[in-house]
Amino acid sequence: MTYDFDLFIIGAGSAGLAAAKQAAQYGVKVAIAEQQELGGCCVNRGCIPKKLMVFAADFAAAMQEAEAYGWEPCTANFHWQKFQHKRDRELQRLRQVQKDSLTQAGVHILQGHTQFVDPQTVQVNRQRYTARHVLLAVGGKPIKPDISGIEYTLTSDDFFNLQQLPKRIAIIGGGYIGVEFASVLRGFGCEVTIMNHEACILEGFDDDVRSRVRDGLIQRGIQSLCNTTTNHITQTSDGICLQLTGDCPETLVVDQVLCATGRAPNLEGLGLDAAGVEFDPKAIAVDEHSRTSQPHIYAVGDCTSRKQLTPVARTEGQNAVDAMFGSQVAPLDYHLVPSAVLSRPEVASVGLTESQARDKFDQVNSHCKEFIPLRDRLTPHAQPSFIKVVVDQASDRLLGIHMVGEHAAEIVQSVAIALHANVSYHQLMHTIGIHPSSGEELLSL
Repeated sequence: MTYDFDLFIIGAGSAGLAAAKQAAQYGVKVAIAEQQELGGCCVNRGCIPKKLMVFAADFAAAMQEAEAYGWEPCTANFHWQKFQHKRDRELQRLRQVQKDSLTQAGVHILQGHTQFVDPQTVQVNRQRYTARHVLLAVGGKPIKPDISGIEYTLTSDDFFNLQQLPKRIAIIGGGYIGVEFASVLRGFGCEVTIMNHEACILEGFDDDVRSRVRDGLIQRGIQSLCNTTTNHITQTSDGICLQLTGDCPETLVVDQVLCATGRAPNLEGLGLDAAGVEFDPKAIAVDEHSRTSQPHIYAVGDCTSRKQLTPVARTEGQNAVDAMFGSQVAPLDYHLVPSAVLSRPEVASVGLTESQARDKFDQVNSHCKEFIPLRDRLTPHAQPSFIKVVVDQASDRLLGIHMVGEHAAEIVQSVAIALHANVSYHQLMHTIGIHPSSGEELLSL
């Protein structure tokens, strides 16, 4: 049978773009369809705009700390709309870069909603196309819990388009999205309350990391309410009123409420039933090579139940293309993927937490260190950085590395290779670092 395309990709986010460029190198005919903007969540509503916000908020702290280094006190005003304009200009530049690279690679770009007609046919804006292979890279979207008055809340997607910053904000959810927005908004001078129904924020991270990040948020003036959530939200003349339940059963009135309680895959209207693809409300079912229940249809990125990280999505997309047109690569090892939280203090982690390690190994050593980075030693409110290395005592093998503090993401991703290479704790400790730096502290535990 002759097909219109060798590969049809639905979704032009991180995974879809990486897959399209990889497929073009095989010399096959590729199409990619996107109903919103090129770049997906990461470029338009996630990693990139969020980190630009982090940078913007950091300038406020830097100006306050400058006096400790001999600078005269200075005052400055932050203009949210001016920042939005500059941010959006950069995002548009990134979208154009992606479009140009696809065009140069010979990828056919389609704009519009895509759905399956049958396992080999998709429809975009009433036009039908057949494909030998299909890659689903449709990403995810923020979701809201079923709470009375939830319509008065914002999601992270909504927040980027706010016309002005709120003076008071409540954040429902203590995962990485909630913690990152709490840090940024406090840096902009907002009164921030973050609540979560767990005993501490950042569920899934090492317990020592979680407690230290929460302490850091509180030190910066953020109200952190754990074992607490809301069951009723109303709009009043004074603002948005939340009735809290749990450990802090009080009433909270704010200007805006950000709902950061998780994400779900973008599966509505895809016609997966027509394609014979198995799925549930939480994810598309895939095997270790990203194949769905239809062998010629693959799914990667946030529409599956694996790690929701941009580098993971890119790698999944590239590996799926290799499996289609080249040689099948080894399954991705999700246990050794580093991750970071763009909070203040910053968090980074790779490998097993101490608790996970103790569940899997008989004897585990945990080597910890707390220190004040040199940059902060002249400032009046310095917060210690923290490093933990988790080791299997029997083999001296590194199991996990966790850090809270200055440059955590850059440091941890640099040493993630040590876990991949089965480097021993002894070998790591005999590596000579650079002085003076925060990174050298990891090499002297």
